[in-house]
Amino acid sequence: MTTGKRAVKAPQLDLDAILDDPSTRIVVCCGAGGVGKTTTAAALGLRAAERGRHVVVLTVDPARRLAQSMGLTSLDNTPRRITEIDGDGQLHAMMLDMKRTFDEIIEAHADPERARLILSNPFYQSLSSSFSGTQEYMAMEKLGQLRRSGDWDLIVVDTPPSRSALDFLDAPERLGRFLDGRLIRILMAPAKAGGRSAFKLINAGFGLVAGALTKVLGAQVLKDIQTFVSSLDALFGGFRQRAEQTYRLLQAPGTAFVVVAAPERDAMREASYFVERLAEERMPLAGLVVNRVHRSPAPALSAARSTAAAEDLESRGEHELTAAVLRLHAGRMQLAAREHREQEHFTSAHPTVPISQVPAMSEDVHDLAGLRQIGELLTAR
Repeated sequence: MTTGKRAVKAPQLDLDAILDDPSTRIVVCCGAGGVGKTTTAAALGLRAAERGRHVVVLTVDPARRLAQSMGLTSLDNTPRRITEIDGDGQLHAMMLDMKRTFDEIIEAHADPERARLILSNPFYQSLSSSFSGTQEYMAMEKLGQLRRSGDWDLIVVDTPPSRSALDFLDAPERLGRFLDGRLIRILMAPAKAGGRSAFKLINAGFGLVAGALTKVLGAQVLKDIQTFVSSLDALFGGFRQRAEQTYRLLQAPGTAFVVVAAPERDAMREASYFVERLAEERMPLAGLVVNRVHRSPAPALSAARSTAAAEDLESRGEHELTAAVLRLHAGRMQLAAREHREQEHFTSAHPTVPISQVPAMSEDVHDLAGLRQIGELLTAR
């Protein structure tokens, strides 16, 4: 049955052109969890390095797949060079350690005594390890550090898994709201106003708030927070300023966002969400990578014909193995048709977004050869 509507054909995403362009300095891979962002980021980084770029891949995903596929036992907060690559470029990889990044900021921007007070503060230790949004903010910090270092001409970023993958774009605003919030201003006021007498004055004005906080948090926790806030006060402006600079960097022409999805309904909806959100934020979108696309070696044999032939053989009690293969083929064709429809829905909503498709692999990528193969599939025209 035909609807009379012509299918919209998406433009082809030319990733080689993006990687080869010396003005491209940052590639950000984003998308829902479990769609292959880490592998895509690693494959793009390897391909760019083997085409002459000096690349660092920053992964925010705690999985160890990236290190293993690149022949390393582990990754940490320091870029590690991958030596087994072809070509004249260089490839480094690292995995964000959000607490270590936070510690480095404190050590770099506070005098030794203040840094010691902050790093040993129990509230800081909790904030730097598990506070909501800290990972995204530290990803922004680390990206800014890598860019300012000038050691690489291309940075490939693998963002956190889940729908919050774009939360790192909100990090400067969320940090600003946190630092400008009423609670922080209350806690910071004694230090700003001048010590113990000022604290009495604050308690007189906000006695109910302080009392309620003490009941909820406990006196020691509240004291830890007050100590932390007063120690960190001088650094707040620098936190926000650097995050906002990195945010503007992500909007600049030298940045390319690559949205990664699987050809499934939920993942493609998430891809639409990312594309729309990037447009709202005026972030430069390169295109969409659709991972793990199922194809058949015999596309001319339809699912209906394959099923009918299997039923005919089964009814005659002949060639059971052939019938099983025909049914397997029919299932694969039906799956491919569903995936195609999901991609058509995306393209009809976003007809100008370029797309690259990567066929489903028979096994997981676990080494440089596998990453190299993914890179070739990503850039196939």
